[in-house]
Amino acid sequence: MTALLGLKTNGVESFAQFITVIFIFIFVLALTYFTTRFVGKYQKKQMHNNNIEVIETFKVTTNKFIQIIKTGDKYLVIAVGKDSITMLTELTEDQIDFTPLEVGSDLSFQEIFNKAKDIKGLIHKK
Repeated sequence: MTALLGLKTNGVESFAQFITVIFIFIFVLALTYFTTRFVGKYQKKQMHNNNIEVIETFKVTTNKFIQIIKTGDKYLVIAVGKDSITMLTELTEDQIDFTPLEVGSDLSFQEIFNKAKDIKGLIHKK
């Protein structure tokens, strides 16, 4: 009879350990979530600057990007590489399309290609 009682006690202890592990896991998960949110908000405040703003970024290759940035009241197109940043041209506010491109929009490849050609034409004019 004591063997049966020992078995039940072992089962209860195992269940209690399991519940404890589940609570610890949930606690660690919640702690990670709130820490990530806190760090994200902190970094957003640190990176927020009134004088420089990235308007749009276009990935050309793995380590090369073209960016439209606003510095003060000027809009600049820059090329960002692994080890260098090069100013390509300056744009006016009228030359920039601020309407966001909707994900899954019904733009054809030809329309997207024409927009890319227009941007390329602006860059090569300078």
